[in-house]
Amino acid sequence: MRAFQLVEWQKPPQLREVLVPEPGPGQVLVKIGGAGACHSDLHIMQAPVPPPGNGMRLPFTLGHENAGWVEKLGPGVTGFAPDDPVIVYGPWGCGLCANCRRGRENYCQKTGGRGGGLGGHDGGMAEYLLVPASRFLIPLGTLDPREAAPLTDAGLTSYHAVKRSLHLLGPGSAAVVIGAGGLGQMAIQILRALSAATTIVAVDTATDKLDTAKRLGADEALLSGDQAVTRVKDMTHQQGAQLVLDMVGLDPTLRMAAQMARALGHLTIVGLGGGALPVNFSSPPHECSVAAPYWGSLPELIDVIALARQRKVRMLVEHFPLARVAEAYQLLQDGKIQGRAVITPQM
Repeated sequence: MRAFQLVEWQKPPQLREVLVPEPGPGQVLVKIGGAGACHSDLHIMQAPVPPPGNGMRLPFTLGHENAGWVEKLGPGVTGFAPDDPVIVYGPWGCGLCANCRRGRENYCQKTGGRGGGLGGHDGGMAEYLLVPASRFLIPLGTLDPREAAPLTDAGLTSYHAVKRSLHLLGPGSAAVVIGAGGLGQMAIQILRALSAATTIVAVDTATDKLDTAKRLGADEALLSGDQAVTRVKDMTHQQGAQLVLDMVGLDPTLRMAAQMARALGHLTIVGLGGGALPVNFSSPPHECSVAAPYWGSLPELIDVIALARQRKVRMLVEHFPLARVAEAYQLLQDGKIQGRAVITPQM
């Protein structure tokens, strides 16, 4: 089969011929319908060495947002049958530690919460994906794997980031989403579906993404900068927003997030831009909690799929055949993907 693999650090990945994996006991082979191209893949491609605590060894198949159809069951696997449409939970934990037993495999105490294309396992930018345990598969029902794949990260990460702050978002509250790309678009829809926030504000540097944010449920769409800070302060009577989600994570966006947040609010860093939040006695505002959540739990992915089935959230996707995977990543790097680029090896 063909697989898009990172072969050498800081070198472009290669589309290579590799053997189709054979599922062992408890494992499942999935025929990939869709694999989302994520910004975190770009960070991996550009890294000079594996990220700290990451056991990844080269060559390595990229892709951690995966959905498809069951191809073959390993010995002992029950509950699934060939051709079942499934989505693959990404952060593969040990299944035995306290966090995993609560469904929080994204915070597995053995792996540090890194797996499923990020921690030494081959990902889904290939024709087939070997899933190490059937518990990582969730039935998709009538959802199309080629459309649903980004729910495993863009959807789940946004859901987890919003859910932890829902108690702050009562009537009259405001939430700001900085970055209106794939993650931000999902966050806006999840805020609209789950919260009672009166005002949802999208902030971005691109007017086309702001237009999309408005169509997906944002009440205000602001160009990034000082004027956006002033507008958020004005609409919140100079108090700031109860929740600020930074889906970018660069120095300028984090400075802006600190200015837009309010005392006793939440400032949540989701983006992997590598910036530093200015922290002193007055920044962020007093008792504003700062968190950097990672991905989401397995039960939360079940919730996200339910929202998608109810058509309360949808990911804007642009499909690319596997032969054009490098082009898809370049367009992502250049900021030319509106929602999510999804690689479709079977099309």
